[in-house]
Amino acid sequence: MAISHQTISQMCADLGKDPLLAQGAGGNVSWKENETLWIKGFGTWLANANNEDVFVPVNLRHLQDALAKQDFDVKPQTIGEHTLRPSIETILHALMPHQVVVHLHAINALSHLVTQDCQKSVEKICQQSSINTVFVGYHKPGPELAQAIYEALQNAPQANVIFLKNHGIVLGANSIEGIYSLLEKINLAFVPKEVYIAASSSLSTHTSLVPNYLPFADKEVQALAFESRLFKRLTQEWVLFPDHAVFLGPKANTYSSWKNFENHSSGEEPELIFIENTGVFVKPDFNKAKTAQLRCYFDVISRLSPDARLEPLSESAVHALLNWDAEKLRQQMSQR
Repeated sequence: MAISHQTISQMCADLGKDPLLAQGAGGNVSWKENETLWIKGFGTWLANANNEDVFVPVNLRHLQDALAKQDFDVKPQTIGEHTLRPSIETILHALMPHQVVVHLHAINALSHLVTQDCQKSVEKICQQSSINTVFVGYHKPGPELAQAIYEALQNAPQANVIFLKNHGIVLGANSIEGIYSLLEKINLAFVPKEVYIAASSSLSTHTSLVPNYLPFADKEVQALAFESRLFKRLTQEWVLFPDHAVFLGPKANTYSSWKNFENHSSGEEPELIFIENTGVFVKPDFNKAKTAQLRCYFDVISRLSPDARLEPLSESAVHALLNWDAEKLRQQMSQR
């Protein structure tokens, strides 16, 4: 199948509608066309690629010249007039040699990438599955991450899959079919042996005892309040990847009871609260972007064995994300 705007858009829509691959505005896709790099626009959703124009053309040669000088702070030059801004990961896409590059927050892979000492287990799985990969530790998205990937690829120039700790995966191929083939191989290699969740805990939705709060509509996610080991992870292992920090904040608002919540309420009520053995509750304006990220968090930790040791983002890493102008803008865009 030839690579075209239409075929790429269809691929993006298909990937974006699968919550086990992409969530909200997370993830991005690019393809190279002569000296143009078409990249997903900042803050747009892959799932909407068939209904709206989500791509921005940028000058590929300009980026490649900058990368040859190891200038990772280079600002992409858009071609023509566009209302969209290029993705903050544009440099990452430019440094990959493949014609099509896809970055996803794939749940099966993330359930490994958020654990301590995951590099050895990820590399072992990839070796067993003949996945040509390189592993990159956590770095702030944008120039810092692009530089880390660039340096990693110097030692593994043939790699077409990059695993990003506490973040996701990057795939490179010269065709759409090649991307799907890689994705299928990764999903099979990293599929969880079981989902560690008790079915009975997610069957009932409980009523809020406090005005302005509604039960979170996803009944499976309600298990976060009812499964003791999941509730414990809320308090100790909350921020596991960048988009989680950006859309759900630096800490989970957990309470032992409604009374405990009322006693700790200081006027400004959080949008999302977890009441132990009672339920997950949100304000009515809790938006789709946040809903997608909460489901993503549940999908990741429900795939972890009870004894899995996680490595959340550090306080400094979370602070860097929440005080970054680019992510502040993405938060504002998600309110529209």
